[in-house]
Amino acid sequence: MAKYVSLTFDDGPNYPGDNTMERMLDLLEKNGVVASFFLIGNKITDENIPLIKRAFNMGCDIQNHSWTHQDMTKMTAEEIAEEHKKTDDKIIEITGVRPTFFRPPYISVNQTMRDTIPTPFICGQGCEDWVPTVLAKERIRQCKEYTRDGILYLLHVNEQNVETYKTVETLIPWLKEQGYEFVTVEQMFQLKNVTKRKINDNWSYVE
Repeated sequence: MAKYVSLTFDDGPNYPGDNTMERMLDLLEKNGVVASFFLIGNKITDENIPLIKRAFNMGCDIQNHSWTHQDMTKMTAEEIAEEHKKTDDKIIEITGVRPTFFRPPYISVNQTMRDTIPTPFICGQGCEDWVPTVLAKERIRQCKEYTRDGILYLLHVNEQNVETYKTVETLIPWLKEQGYEFVTVEQMFQLKNVTKRKINDNWSYVE
């Protein structure tokens, strides 16, 4: 019976001069693996649009991680709607496809956000890879510990995140050895025949 995992990456694309997301795409492509990228809208520039298109053309899905990556629980409904819509619109402009998931900054959620944002929220199983002092060895340990069919790994391609690159470089062959197949978040829900519920913002596994 097939087993599936999803690699998901927050905080792309990168500012000019940084190649963290580009290197991650090189790694994914080398291994024949797809992933899901949750983008921050105001980081999208003319310089990194080709990178987003590359990810999309590789079969990765491009999802919404807000416009400014601020704590949206402190915003009004109007501000929340703008954060979501501007990012959606920018991604549609680049890919032609509307994002199907929203990952809240800091996984911080309140009822106003639930009432305002039309797409399902999603979390993921993290490995503290947003903490610079947590090195690849520990990130790998945590990822392996949490691994099971249907997992959504919550990772980051923020600027200079070399330790997550090292983590994924080790994790991909290990997961393949364990018999896992790599799919996007959207594919995961389809394969598991799970309905995306707008009210659920705690998805870390799809079962």
